[in-house]
Amino acid sequence: KVMDQIEELFEKCKQDPEFNKELDYYLEQYAGRPNPLYFAEKLTKKLGGAKIYLKREELNHTGSHKINNAIGQALIAKHMGKTRIIAETGAGQHGVATATACALFGLDCVIYMGEHDTKRQALNVFRMEILGAEVKAINNGEGSMKEAIDEALLDLAENYDNTFYLIGSAVGPHPYPSIVKHFQSVISKEAKEQILKAEGRLPDAVLACVGGGSNAIGAFANFINDSSVRLIGVEPAGLGLDTGKHAAPLNAGEPGVIHGFRCYMVQDDQGNPMPTHSISAGLDYVGVGPEHSYLKDSGRGEYVSVTDQEALDAFYLLSCTEGIIPALESAHAVAHAAKIAPTMSPEQILIVNVSGRGDKDVQQIFDMTRK
Repeated sequence: KVMDQIEELFEKCKQDPEFNKELDYYLEQYAGRPNPLYFAEKLTKKLGGAKIYLKREELNHTGSHKINNAIGQALIAKHMGKTRIIAETGAGQHGVATATACALFGLDCVIYMGEHDTKRQALNVFRMEILGAEVKAINNGEGSMKEAIDEALLDLAENYDNTFYLIGSAVGPHPYPSIVKHFQSVISKEAKEQILKAEGRLPDAVLACVGGGSNAIGAFANFINDSSVRLIGVEPAGLGLDTGKHAAPLNAGEPGVIHGFRCYMVQDDQGNPMPTHSISAGLDYVGVGPEHSYLKDSGRGEYVSVTDQEALDAFYLLSCTEGIIPALESAHAVAHAAKIAPTMSPEQILIVNVSGRGDKDVQQIFDMTRK
């Protein structure tokens, strides 16, 4: 019943010129869209091969793509008359974006976050609290994003009268994956217009990191029907796919059901979720969006993985070469671009979605490298 209500209003809002006008206003005047599609000339030259363009989602207010969807869903919640928002977060970027939207629209805000993630993203926890949100650390299970989602779904079941669950990734029960894709598709809508203006043609490939898959589905959305454009999702191989210490369901998982939807997931022989690992809290999820699972099965999407070390190397590569410090999540996409660009011709074009900025990861990397 709750999901039916949400779906009904979402479909209505999507078609409503007034809703879209309000959404566009906040995306432009508050979040800072459109953001640039930047030709990374030095990186291109250093790697040799394909031209690399960066979609600069890290320039959005709050530092990532998450604000696109947080504003959209918060507006739906307002239209439904809800006064309380709950959300889950891994790296904290969605939590910060949700707390920001709630402050903007005067809504109460509770964020669920795995205890393990609250420690490695302590600054983001403090940001959420500054913005007026209550952060609830979940210490059962692995204390990561899966457990945070479990708790948020329980809260929704108990408090649906006044509460709206603002999911941050392209996961969860229907209609959430569709809602998140809709609000994040602004990424590829802009990127498509921008690359046509800059180069007069479509890119050869679009690359994005994949955890739950929100930034990737947003970056892919408006290119899905362009068969000449490769869609490349980059999962976290962690310490290596063969070590079991990874979070790469599309590369090393099997189909299963979690959090009300069917997808590829990292599971044991009995179908139970397995512990996952990634250097980046935002990619550390046992499942993946159902549409990514479909894109893999249909062959339209290509899904690869890079290790923690490769992501860390790419983090430094982009920082030193272009003066752009990417989030560790986004560094996974940069790492794969660095592998394939040199194998391509200078006429070819890659778009890499820089889904977030790396400020939130600097302390974590400092602690890791100074021990």
